[in-house]
Amino acid sequence: MQMAKDWQDYELIDTGNGEKLERWGDVILRRPDPQIIWPLRNENAEWKQADGHYYRSSSGGGQWTYKRALPERWNISYGPLKFHIKPTNFKHTGLFPEQAVNWSWMMNKIREANRPIRVLNLFAYTGGATVASASAGAEVCHVDAAKGMVQWAKENAELSGLSSAPIRYITDDVFKFVQREERRGRQYEAIIMDPPSYGRGPNGEMWKLEENLFPFLESCMAILSDKPLFVLVNSYTTGLSPTVLSNLLNLSFRRKFGGTLDCGEIGLPITRSGMTLPCGIYGRWESGN
Repeated sequence: MQMAKDWQDYELIDTGNGEKLERWGDVILRRPDPQIIWPLRNENAEWKQADGHYYRSSSGGGQWTYKRALPERWNISYGPLKFHIKPTNFKHTGLFPEQAVNWSWMMNKIREANRPIRVLNLFAYTGGATVASASAGAEVCHVDAAKGMVQWAKENAELSGLSSAPIRYITDDVFKFVQREERRGRQYEAIIMDPPSYGRGPNGEMWKLEENLFPFLESCMAILSDKPLFVLVNSYTTGLSPTVLSNLLNLSFRRKFGGTLDCGEIGLPITRSGMTLPCGIYGRWESGN
């Protein structure tokens, strides 16, 4: 398992009874997590006095309650990267801290390439990978179907001192965008994607990972340059194993381009127990160039 253990501004303090207690800068949040099926040994004052607590509703959804007034949003840093944090109506904060292990990896790959690298970030959310890639010197195309997430990504880039970096922001259905890029003859040295289990594009386009991921990977092969660097696929889909992701990448990028594969889990260390919280899977294909 790849562990995101180099954070200073984020900490997974404790877990149990389907919830996690986290520190985001100087703000303590308590949120549900479906992976946490073990008991909470001690619901101490820190749990009970969390600044924000997201309660699940038995009818679906949920809501935040607060012990103190919090700013609408605040900032945290991961090395040179800076991000706006904001509790949303869907329990999220605008950042997945476990992805820091992938940010560090891709930044090293881009820097070590010693050549111009164009990165395509698909299902790009609030731009963690976009900011990381641009910080390492890459030219980045950021694509997400949600206009609000694209705007959030722009603000994260500005916050990280990358307002003048070569980043192109696109609000579009990613499948259609990739097909248009192929027709335009545009190519990229690196492709990053974080596909959801289910989703809809701006015009109602349906996405279902089990049906669409492999055809999508095949489409992406057509826009990879003849000197590719890497492809990174993240997934939070329940039941999708690293071996399945390895098989998909073997039958697509590795079959066509050779290279090597590394697939596995990513996770976060739990301070209080010393255990690890699994937070999804990754697949990294590298060309060796």
